[in-house]
Amino acid sequence: MAQIVLMPGRDRPLTHRHPWIFAAAVDRLVGRARPGDTVDVLAANGRPLARAAWSPQSKIRGRVWTFDPQEVIDDAFFKRRVEAAVQRRRLMPELRGQEGLRLVHGESDGLPGVIADGYRDTVVVQLTSAGADKWRKAIVRAVQLATGCARIFDRSDSEVRRLEGLEPVTGWALGEAPDAPLSIVEYGVRMRVDVVAGHKTGFYLDQRENRLLTRELARGRLVLNCFCYTGGFSLQALAGGARHVLSIDSSAPALRMAEENLAMNPELRSDCVEWREADVFEEMRALRSQGRRFDLVILDPPKFAPSIAHAERAARAYRDINVLGLRLLNPGGLLMSFSCSGGIRREHFQQIVAEAAVDSGREVRIRRRLAASLDHPVLLSFSEGEYLKGLLCEAD
Repeated sequence: MAQIVLMPGRDRPLTHRHPWIFAAAVDRLVGRARPGDTVDVLAANGRPLARAAWSPQSKIRGRVWTFDPQEVIDDAFFKRRVEAAVQRRRLMPELRGQEGLRLVHGESDGLPGVIADGYRDTVVVQLTSAGADKWRKAIVRAVQLATGCARIFDRSDSEVRRLEGLEPVTGWALGEAPDAPLSIVEYGVRMRVDVVAGHKTGFYLDQRENRLLTRELARGRLVLNCFCYTGGFSLQALAGGARHVLSIDSSAPALRMAEENLAMNPELRSDCVEWREADVFEEMRALRSQGRRFDLVILDPPKFAPSIAHAERAARAYRDINVLGLRLLNPGGLLMSFSCSGGIRREHFQQIVAEAAVDSGREVRIRRRLAASLDHPVLLSFSEGEYLKGLLCEAD
């Protein structure tokens, strides 16, 4: 087995169980290793530290599979890790009965680059690292054994694979497409899931509890849902008794699916919702010039900062969208604002919203800090796993 030898003094993150080994920390590779191969990780003095997947084309040269230098990385390893991840969710009472569930959450479940989302009897896997890609067959087999699912779709088409030197891979890894369109029920609301062409693995499972919070807050309110995608927040607001919901997105296909989702829930009032295809920034400015005001504004934009290198430019976009949102609020109105950008940390995001409050001329208080759903755990030694952060704010 080849070995990664670290530069002197660069072993501290690993001793604190951080699972990434950056290129600047690597002194040399001893032996030969292909992308995805398992390598031993040694401190500069030769002390064994971990076993990792080698990725020579990425800035993250190694992703740690195990901090036990003697543990064997084989099919049985992935069977144990996937089963442990699935079992963790089974033991959480809050997740019981959910038809859409994240089953494996990458580094936080000890499986860097491995995502698995379950939608009833269908599981979608997304493999984003060279190591995960190399062990594809073992991972698919482990997911099937742990869940008993009928089918598994491989959605390994995320842009991050390019940084690992990997081509996109999509298709049915196990079983065949279901006869009918796939859907799930989330807190009483039925939603379509497009595992083949939808965002992420077909649905934003990480916002489940935040959508429920919207439902709890929406009664009697005028709601503006920006970047609404297929209407998850909008339909929960309607289920909660919103007076009216205006939903904006730039994607016509997403809005068509949102309308289909509404049609699948005949108990929801279709006369209380409006779908609008438009550039969100421009439409929010137009709404302000028209004198429109709302009681609850939801801002769930796409990833403006995929890495720290994009953070400054992304911060301007986040500030602008929050200024617009705050200026559209009635006195006492609520702003629910999110960032899913890994390059924007929680403290930075709060600072951005605070600057937006000053620019908007509003007195703003935090009512609640928001995060990803419970099936998206964050490893304490891996703060990068806390990619989704949000604030529920009240404006005077």
